[in-house]
Amino acid sequence: MRAILVDDERLALRLLKQKLECDVGGVEVVETCMDPSQAIDMAIKHRPDVVFLDIQMPGINGLRLGEQLQLAVPDIEIIFVTGHDQYAIHAFKLYALDYILKPARTDRLQQTVQRLRGKLKANKETGRESQAPWICCFNQVRFQLPGDDSQTIKWRTSKAQELFAYLLHHRYRTVDRGTLIELLWPDFDVSRAAQQLYTTIYHIRQTLKTSGMGTVSITSAELEAGYRLTVGEAKIDTEEWEARIKQLGVLDVRTMEAHEHVLQLYSGHYLGDYEYLWAEHERERLRLLWLHHARSLSGFYRGQGRIQAAIQVNLRIQELFPDEEESYFILMKLYDALGDRGRVEEQYWLLTLRMERELESTVHADIASWYQRWRQRDV
Repeated sequence: MRAILVDDERLALRLLKQKLECDVGGVEVVETCMDPSQAIDMAIKHRPDVVFLDIQMPGINGLRLGEQLQLAVPDIEIIFVTGHDQYAIHAFKLYALDYILKPARTDRLQQTVQRLRGKLKANKETGRESQAPWICCFNQVRFQLPGDDSQTIKWRTSKAQELFAYLLHHRYRTVDRGTLIELLWPDFDVSRAAQQLYTTIYHIRQTLKTSGMGTVSITSAELEAGYRLTVGEAKIDTEEWEARIKQLGVLDVRTMEAHEHVLQLYSGHYLGDYEYLWAEHERERLRLLWLHHARSLSGFYRGQGRIQAAIQVNLRIQELFPDEEESYFILMKLYDALGDRGRVEEQYWLLTLRMERELESTVHADIASWYQRWRQRDV
């Protein structure tokens, strides 16, 4: 299981990490955090099974932070580890899994981790995740209710579509009104832009309601100074995909089907159908994560002599990354291994066409040299 530890004392973090990973075992501490203000971002990034959380910390009370963590990552378990016992009742009102007093004894941690394993197993068996609505972000924003196919949303305006996507992109963070106005209505005077923003937020809320996505909410800051979107129980496909790819084990014969399945779950680029410049960084990050995984799977299949499987992976790479020369070159070699000269010629022609006509460049010298040697081999 994967855990995040939050405590403003460095020594306490170090000791707890050592006990969980070395003495108890079966726990991977993916992040330790001395600044509680960073805990929510870390939880959203890593999607851990559990957060071990101190209560008395500067800036924010651990009980309040626990509430925010449960809103940000609804499936997360909270275990409080603190030197004070007067907060126990409040902690369990938050549905915390456990409340451990410092210094945490190894046998006490073992009991807690065993309970946690049982709860995680039970959650998995009941299929709780399958009952959650989904927000789909591959290619375009879509909603999917339990038991239904995903549906394209009919937004009232393109501004409403982008505003929702932007707030979703920055979920669990308050985005100030000035930023939203500058993004969507930069040429309007402040009063008119503020009214447009207020009206658009209203229409988004109505769309969420009529689409059955009431779990998603948009709250306003004081005096409408900004807005914050939370997804509640909803799952986000790109977020879940990244969590799955990070949880994959070592790529071998036993796990290759799981790796292949996760590869196929990537059904398009993040908000790829929209020309939103603000989404480009996240889009590229996920693209490169998928590409690295695809290349690893391709190399594994080639090493195993699974030529057809390697061909399918590289054709998928070519579909999503048509400018990647490497996939053409690998496909040329794979088709050559099958004795399919026509396919080798086709791949070289496709690469030449793309490089010369679309990118105004030339085929890499190594590829051109290999191709010339290949053509002369049977002459």
